[in-house]
Amino acid sequence: MSCPATAYESSVDSAFLPPEPLWCAVEPLLPAPPVGPRRGRPRADDRQLFFAIYYVLRTGLQWKALPRRLGAASTAHDRFQEWTRAGVFRQLWALGLLELEVEGRLDWEFQSLDSCATKAPLGGEAVGPNPTDRGKGGTKRHVLTDARGLPLAVEVSGANVHDRQLVDSIFAHMPLLPPLAVVDSPPHFCGDKAYDAHWIRQLLARWGYVDHIKSRGQEAHERQLTPAYRARRWVCERTHSWMNRFRRLLIRWEKKVANYHALLYLACANIVWKRSILFSG
Repeated sequence: MSCPATAYESSVDSAFLPPEPLWCAVEPLLPAPPVGPRRGRPRADDRQLFFAIYYVLRTGLQWKALPRRLGAASTAHDRFQEWTRAGVFRQLWALGLLELEVEGRLDWEFQSLDSCATKAPLGGEAVGPNPTDRGKGGTKRHVLTDARGLPLAVEVSGANVHDRQLVDSIFAHMPLLPPLAVVDSPPHFCGDKAYDAHWIRQLLARWGYVDHIKSRGQEAHERQLTPAYRARRWVCERTHSWMNRFRRLLIRWEKKVANYHALLYLACANIVWKRSILFSG
């Protein structure tokens, strides 16, 4: 599975450009250009603008600082919003999860949920005062992963919203539904003390999960008894670390939550597709 390289790619650090199979996966998902007579310049190349969007996500630079050889900043941003409205980035992530499911590479047995707070200096939707950052504007991303740390669901909230309030929404908006639970091997849910609430345990039980939520002090006690103890939910913290390699996610500059979601979806899609045999084949 290969796509020909172009001249502008050789002039940009390849570490900040998308892997070739990622473009080949997203190309069929792109909406068709508008039909009819068109005045002015020809429509910019989709491949070049996808590379520009990925470059912004990977490097963290502002849209106006986009290298001109990757396209005009306004054109790249307009195309980003067009594809966001069309749900392209979420579809790309969902397609990657489906590919892994077909390959048998998704481990649904243990699922972990955790959040990560980031600054949001420009404010906007789903932004609130961060109680751990002197009340400055911040946002949280809530990520659900499988046992290997692959992102299964992601949601966004204000930094002042408690983690447990997003549990229902996380499971309701998964891009790929989990397989039906079997009585002999039900799925397991791992979470820290933030999810230690009776109604959450009841909710998980209704969904067929075996919960492994650690109450206050329980995990510290287990660490004392087992020096090499490692909580299964730590894979979710590692996933947040993977996502932080996309520097545009370190600080949220998007006022529209839909645009921020789109960047998160693209980062999740990259993480997921890299585990597919289409990347290694």
